[in-house]
Amino acid sequence: MTADNTVKKLLIVDDSKVSRMLVRAQIVAVHPEWIISDASTGEEAIALVEKDPPDYCIMDINMPGILGTDAAEKILEKYPLIRIVIFSANIQETYQSRANALGGAFVAKPVSEKSIALALNHFKCPN
Repeated sequence: MTADNTVKKLLIVDDSKVSRMLVRAQIVAVHPEWIISDASTGEEAIALVEKDPPDYCIMDINMPGILGTDAAEKILEKYPLIRIVIFSANIQETYQSRANALGGAFVAKPVSEKSIALALNHFKCPN
C-alpha cells in the first residue's frame, strides 16, 4: 500500500498492446494494489481521464491521431495534479524538452525494470 494508504490509479497510453502489457506487468509486480487502465490513442486517453482521472499516466508519443505530448498537454490543462511520464523510443531532445516543459518526466523505451523504476520514481516525487 502507498504511504498515504490510498489506492493509486494509473493510465497507460500506448498504441502497442505489447508495450501496454509489459508496463502493466512491471507495475503490478511492484504495486499489485493499483488500479490500472489503458488506452491505445491520445484521444481515448483524454476521454478516459474525463470519466475517471488517474493519479498517474504513462504516455507514448507516437500514436495514431494526436501525439502523446499533445494529449498530455490537454489532460494537464484540466487536471494539473496528474503525474505524467512520457515513454518513447524517440529520444530527440525536442521530445525530452517537451515532456519536461509539461512537468512530466521523459523515459526512453524499451520498457524494462529500469525504465519502469524511473517512472515510479517520478510518480513519488512531489509536484
